[in-house]
Amino acid sequence: MTKGTDSSSRGSFDLSRFLAARTEAVNRALDHFLPAAKVRPATIHRAMRYSLFAGGKRMRPALCLAAAAACGGSEADAMPLACAVECIHTYSLIHDDLPGMDNDDYRRGKLTNHKVFGVGIAVLAGDALLTQAFEVAAQCQSRPRYSHQEIILELARAAGSLQLVAGQVADLEAEGKRISASQLRYIHERKTAALLCCSVRLGGMSANCTPAQLEALTDFGYHVGLAFQVIDDILDVTQTSEKLGKTAGKDSQAQKATYPSIVGLEKSRNLARDLTQRAFAALKPFGGQAAALEALAQFLLKRDR
Repeated sequence: MTKGTDSSSRGSFDLSRFLAARTEAVNRALDHFLPAAKVRPATIHRAMRYSLFAGGKRMRPALCLAAAAACGGSEADAMPLACAVECIHTYSLIHDDLPGMDNDDYRRGKLTNHKVFGVGIAVLAGDALLTQAFEVAAQCQSRPRYSHQEIILELARAAGSLQLVAGQVADLEAEGKRISASQLRYIHERKTAALLCCSVRLGGMSANCTPAQLEALTDFGYHVGLAFQVIDDILDVTQTSEKLGKTAGKDSQAQKATYPSIVGLEKSRNLARDLTQRAFAALKPFGGQAAALEALAQFLLKRDR
């Protein structure tokens, strides 16, 4: 049990059922929002769908939908934003895997996009998914506290050169160099935590959450996002490619800065636990309404490591 949290709400919450239902709903919505695979030019639409429906856990959409529920909103209102976040996440994975970036052959247990469709189409598939994200998000409704413009700006800022892209740039520039723990945190705050944080904020905004609720969701998303990346770094060291669904040990082979390489494995594990405890603490104002968010955070912390 994590100190300072209500374990009874998580213990009685069926996360597997929640994730299965939301994954199915998100997949249906994404299938509706995207052009069909046979629409010309068919190659790009097949490539987009190949990566988008490659079997991911839909964690970011699930967080978005759970945040909406915690604030008393409806999943239908949050769904366009949940799908938009997943499109952005998938675009970033396609580009991360490219030869000029992480140069990976496998993602989610399948060949990466460029291995199937070639580098040129993979670049364009990522570009198209990024653009598609804003077409999908534009179909959301404004709220009394949050205009349509504010909601779209939230997504754009998280995906832009100051956040998601900034993290990838800093990550590339750090390869083969010795960097500090604070520099590594800068990378992970932007490369991973920014979009996770954006997911819960958008869910709250879709539910017309109060300023205090939005602040709590931001605190939660930031700490869960960092914990998620710290654990990802740990898994790259401790797990096999078969269990990860992607090539294990790639970070160390590429001389990428990771938490285990800078602060050590045990300190990395302790940091992940501390970050998640802080995330749980941020959810206290929601009471029992945040059971799904608590269970999702617990799931992220307890991945095999």
